[in-house]
Amino acid sequence: MANRIWKFLNTDIKELCSAEAAEGIGEAGKTAAELAKMFKEQGLDNSNLLLEVLNSPLAQVVGTGLPFVGIAAKMLAFFIEKTQQQPTLAECIFLVSQAAYLESFKDFLEEDAILLNRIGQTPVSDKVKQLLKKLADLELSDTAATETVICFRDSILAEEFNLVLSQRLQQAGLNADEAQILTKRVAANTHRYLIKAWAVSSDAMKHLGQPSIREWREEQEKYQSIDKYLQEQIASLPLEPVFAENFSFKDIYVPLKAKPIDKKANRVKNTEHFDLATWAKKLLEDGKKENKVMFVEAGPGRGKSVFCRMFADWVRQHLHPVWTPVLIRLRDIPILQKSFRETLKEAVNAGFASDDGWLTDRNTRYLFFLDGFDELLMEGRSSGGLEQFLKQVGQFQRDCDQNSEMGHRVLITGRTLALQGIERQMPDNLDRVEIQIMDDGLQQQWLSKWEAQLGAEKTSAFQNFLQDKCCPQNVKSELSREPLLLYLLAAMHRDKILKVEDFQGTNSTQAKILIYNQAVNWVLTEQRSKLLNRNLTELETEDLRRILTEAGLCVVQSGGECAPVAMIEKRLREDNSVKALLEKAQIPIGDNPLRNALAVFYLQQGSKEGSVEFVHKSFGEFLCAERLKESLEEWTEPGKKGRGFNTQDSQMDWEIYDLLGYGPLTEEIVEYLMGLLTSPADPGEENLFRPVQLFQRLENFYLRWCEGEFIDMLPESLPQKKMRLLRDQLKTQDLGQRQIDIYAGLNVMILLLELHCYGQQRDKLKNKMVFYPCGKPNDEGKLDDTNRLLRLISYSYCVGDSGFLQIVGLFLSGANLSGANLGGTELCGADLYGANLSGANLNGAEFSNADLIDANLRGAHLSGTYLTEADLSGADLSNADLSNADLSNANLSSVDFRGANLSGADFTGADLSDANLSGANLHDADLRDAYLSDANLSSADLRDADLRGANLSGTNLSGTNLSGTNLSGANLNDRIFGDVKWDENTNWENVRGLDTAVDVPEALRRQLGMQ
Repeated sequence: MANRIWKFLNTDIKELCSAEAAEGIGEAGKTAAELAKMFKEQGLDNSNLLLEVLNSPLAQVVGTGLPFVGIAAKMLAFFIEKTQQQPTLAECIFLVSQAAYLESFKDFLEEDAILLNRIGQTPVSDKVKQLLKKLADLELSDTAATETVICFRDSILAEEFNLVLSQRLQQAGLNADEAQILTKRVAANTHRYLIKAWAVSSDAMKHLGQPSIREWREEQEKYQSIDKYLQEQIASLPLEPVFAENFSFKDIYVPLKAKPIDKKANRVKNTEHFDLATWAKKLLEDGKKENKVMFVEAGPGRGKSVFCRMFADWVRQHLHPVWTPVLIRLRDIPILQKSFRETLKEAVNAGFASDDGWLTDRNTRYLFFLDGFDELLMEGRSSGGLEQFLKQVGQFQRDCDQNSEMGHRVLITGRTLALQGIERQMPDNLDRVEIQIMDDGLQQQWLSKWEAQLGAEKTSAFQNFLQDKCCPQNVKSELSREPLLLYLLAAMHRDKILKVEDFQGTNSTQAKILIYNQAVNWVLTEQRSKLLNRNLTELETEDLRRILTEAGLCVVQSGGECAPVAMIEKRLREDNSVKALLEKAQIPIGDNPLRNALAVFYLQQGSKEGSVEFVHKSFGEFLCAERLKESLEEWTEPGKKGRGFNTQDSQMDWEIYDLLGYGPLTEEIVEYLMGLLTSPADPGEENLFRPVQLFQRLENFYLRWCEGEFIDMLPESLPQKKMRLLRDQLKTQDLGQRQIDIYAGLNVMILLLELHCYGQQRDKLKNKMVFYPCGKPNDEGKLDDTNRLLRLISYSYCVGDSGFLQIVGLFLSGANLSGANLGGTELCGADLYGANLSGANLNGAEFSNADLIDANLRGAHLSGTYLTEADLSGADLSNADLSNADLSNANLSSVDFRGANLSGADFTGADLSDANLSGANLHDADLRDAYLSDANLSSADLRDADLRGANLSGTNLSGTNLSGTNLSGANLNDRIFGDVKWDENTNWENVRGLDTAVDVPEALRRQLGMQ
């Protein structure tokens, strides 16, 4: 587009320069003359584009220090002054855009000295010259020019300019990917300079109706706000110290690896681990996946939050402003709004998010990091809050994909277990991965970084600790490969707190408890002299630890993020033993010294005023479990620790509501609690765990709770009392008495299920600790009330559609549910490993993704039951009714189906290897692509069954009725399992598809006359 302005540059300005007539031409003319002189010196005096500056060595683009935006503005002014003509919108935009683009490019070169040194002196190539010549001939319409002003990065000019710059960068030594990323960043950054150019060219372009000074200021303030946010809220994160250390997260961080999770929530088998950051980068680059939410799951301590910190800063350094990272801790969101857009506006406390149109500004694309979906406040977790929140996020991402004004991306992290019971209701546009533990290579990288901080001697000693033959395998292969525990192990070994012999004879849970227990002691003994005032250092370590356990309980009851200091103080004030020790040290409750006590290593200032939070959620959960352990022990030995406990059930009843009526017990807390109860954390500590007495007292509470005794109390029920207490302490707490009642009762049920499993593993306790959630069978082996559990499940809908499943589902392993009526119940993803469901009514129930390994389902009624993807390997389903059940893709290996009614059931893709189906009714069953190798189908009824593509190698079909069966494509033989087995009683009448079956044995061919 060799317009009038450039024609003027190539004639009049040159004449002014050559005639040395610069006097009297004004400031604009002098600047234009300087530009013409530079072009002439670079051999560009016949240029038709300002962008031909790129033909000179790139170091000179920076070195000249020319203000390109100012030059363009003055050129316009000089053109109008000398010609008395008004340039068109297209002419103005074509010139000003080049200036803004060059200014943006200069920004990146000035910030990256290494890059400038790498590419700065390379001369231009003929290909770049050809592209520039082609660009000069571009015809830009006023419509396209308007689009350029609105959003440069999506404009025709951006596309054309990027072609030139990308080729120039590649010719200067960058690879194609590097060049593409940098050109995208330059284009995305151009808009701020384009707006500036409009402002400084106001006189020259006033006839075009350019943005007002006010609008320009608003735009500049937005960009300044983004710059400030990135510097203060993102760039600082990797530099924060690791706990109380003198080194930062950046100093010891190593990349994380992950594996994919498919749409059915299954960990994808036989896939290589991949780099988590690389996966995220590819998703950002893939235009076909702009509707996908990046969904990162993992257990505690696997590095989810630190990954968010590190990757957000990487995006800031390498992708901004193509993507602008915004990090949101979900624990800091006080209330979930009706839409995710409203929630974002409330969560992002920055000036650029104050404008209602901040999410529809095409010049800004945000990458939102939502860290910790499992840490949403209690209001967000109850009543299906998490499920609703994820649906909002999924819809927001779809909106961004479909709306050209948005285009943002979302990356969300959290604990996998928080999704229990809602996976089938989750959005279908999640690209899910799960963080894996460190492999040898990553662990070695971490140790190398540790060595850089601590030195070779201490690092070598720690490596010897991990390699010692006395170090348990679970510490070597699991715990020392999780970032948080690896750090704690290394730090405590450095300070001589941990010895390898401490771990002898421990299992994984016990080893983890040992690490956390020693970590608490480590802080309270090694560091408190630095952190606590004189009065508090007079307290015993056990006394300070007692304060921390109460803080742990409060943080967990507050939703797992932060707790008001006032709440902790109030609980301590009501605890006689703690009150006495504080008085002994002359520390008034509520005085600052108590707050100093809470500031040791684990706790920091919370996001809310007057609150504290644990630096890592796991510390709070461990200390909460320790606090629960104290009360559970006292319920069987009153007054042992001087807490004023009396033997009346009413006191224990209240303590149950006080301790457990806040929300669901997490698997981590239960794991720590049972480990602490069954094996004291300190070797010298007396074991006060009395399992039988504890079981009996909790069972008594459970039975009364099932009858509604506590919620029906007058004048004030225990749930009401706890409700008032929480609302007074937390202010925003909105749990009602029904929700509190459900949480207290189901949490007790969890404890009873755990105690049941503990007792069944010990011969002396087997008959003393048998928990019947549905009621104890009568002398005839039947239940007096078969609907008890069904009523409890229905009652649990008060805390969400999958309330019972989300709270109790993971703890049903080994449960005795025989004879119960669970018809139509949803138990998706439940852990029913080894559970007794014999004789239960499960018609129409849904067990997708449930673990039913070794479950006893003898005589159960499962007609129409949904068991897709469930794991039933080894389960006893003999004589069960599974007619019309959906068992597609389920793991049914070694299941006992003898005499079961499986008519019309869907077994497509199921694994039935080694299953015993003798005498089973499989009439009209769908067994397409099922894996039946070595299964026993003797005397089974397979009339009209569909076995297309099934693997029957080694299967026993003796006496089986195969009349009307479709065996098209079925495999009847392989080298490992051998031929399918049959006898003279096998009925092959009207069998279809044998002519296309694979490896039909010769003997069978002869018998059926197929040769």
